[in-house]
Parts: sequence; C-alpha cells; structure tokens
Amino acid sequence: MVTKRTPRAATALVTWLGCGLVMAAESGQRISFVNCPVVRDTATVPCWLSEYEGEIYFLTLQTDVSSPVTPPWLGHRVLVEGTISDEPRICGGIVVKPVHLSVLPDIDTSCNQVLPAEDKYNLTFEAPRPPGPSTGRLAFDNLRQTPAAASPAAGAAGVREFVVPYAFDGLVGFGHPRFLRQVLDYAIKSKTSEIEIVGYRGAALLSNGQTLLEQPDIGKQRAEQVAMLLKSTELQASTFKVRWLEEPEPVNGTNDHLTRRVVVKVHTR
Repeated sequence: MVTKRTPRAATALVTWLGCGLVMAAESGQRISFVNCPVVRDTATVPCWLSEYEGEIYFLTLQTDVSSPVTPPWLGHRVLVEGTISDEPRICGGIVVKPVHLSVLPDIDTSCNQVLPAEDKYNLTFEAPRPPGPSTGRLAFDNLRQTPAAASPAAGAAGVREFVVPYAFDGLVGFGHPRFLRQVLDYAIKSKTSEIEIVGYRGAALLSNGQTLLEQPDIGKQRAEQVAMLLKSTELQASTFKVRWLEEPEPVNGTNDHLTRRVVVKVHTR
C-alpha cells in the first residue's frame, strides 16, 4: 500500500506510559514507523523517545548539530528508520541503532509530550560534547569537522562520485557541510572540467506495510540547491550538468534512507 505524506494524528501513548509491554522487539530487527517524538527529562541531558505498537524506543539524546543523529522536534511527527539493538534500555526505551530520523514538515500539535525526570532513568554517561556553542554551519563553513579530500594523482583523469544523503523530504541542513566540503575540495584540487549533479526522490517502506513517498519535486529541489551552492564558490567557471529523477526510488524496508540523495560526479581532466 502506498501513501503520500499527509498530516495524521499521532498514536496515543497511554499503552506505554501506564501499562505493560505489548510486543517483544527482537535484536537485529529492522523497524520503520512514523509517530510523535517524546522528550524525557533527566538530571543530565534530555532524551528522545517514540512509541510503536505498544513498545517504547530510544531514538537519541538532545544534542546539537554536531551530533551524527539530529534530534527530532516537538510539534512534528518523526520518521524513525533503524535496527533494534541489544544494548541496555536508555531512558526506558529499547535502543534503535543505527537510527535515521526525519522530522516531517507538517505541524502536528498533538506531538507535545514531555515526561518529567525520574531517578531510574538518569543517564550514567556524559553527553557527546561539552556545554557551549555549536560549531555547526550551513554550506561550507564547517571546516573543523570535515576531513580534507585527498589530492588527485598527477595526470589522473576520470570521474569521482560523491553521495549527499538527506532526511525524508529534506533539503540541505546542518549535517551537510561535511559532504559538500568534500565535493568542493576535490573539485578545486582536481581542476575539474565538469560537475554532474543528479537529484533523487526517495521513499520509505514502513513496518506496517505502507510506503511513504517524498514530495514529487524533491529531487529537482535538491539538485538545484546543490548546484547553486557549488556555483557560489571558486567553481564558477566549471561546467555544470544538473538533472533529477521524478519517480521515487524502489524501497524494501532496508536502508531506505539511502534512496534520498544527490549524486555529484566530478569529472577531472
């Protein structure tokens, strides 16, 4: 069954707030669902949870844009895609790891659940980064977190491919500098003759059998945005070929997040 992204009421949280467990989650099982995120306060750093079929899942900690996993938002549902881990529960939830979170753009005012701190849920480990301002930036200003691209061999010619991943229905955000910086560094060092950009539209096969489709023009938006960002740099004299695919990529419930992407091919002389 295929569904387009539309606002829907979030699943009630009564089953896991006041009752026992309903289903047994197995380690290694893939899981994909859409629901409201929930914040649980702790004595150290808040954690993010969500419910699916009567079970509570731990998604991530409340960190900043330097974290590999960007936390969801209240007021919006979140698409959760990942693998059930055998790690001990965190904040009362089964750990999903690795996990890919996509904040859906439609506002859902029912997604407003904040749980108070409880001693039994206090975290025994520190937050991934110390307190203080984040260094995250859009576009190409995030140099300290981005490894420099390797210089091409002398006289080398050919094509090098870079993949820029996206959240569901997402465009460039705080997590993208490390990907775009690699493209830019390599293109400058290789004295590129042409840059080819292809935008893709993805989807997500949910655990309930439904397929969630990205908006029809998202591949076009992604390709054009990446081209605009690269053209605004020292690569203005390079030849750009920009295209996109309107049909969504096929999905099977495993690594569907990889379908949401832009592929940049740097052609070297």
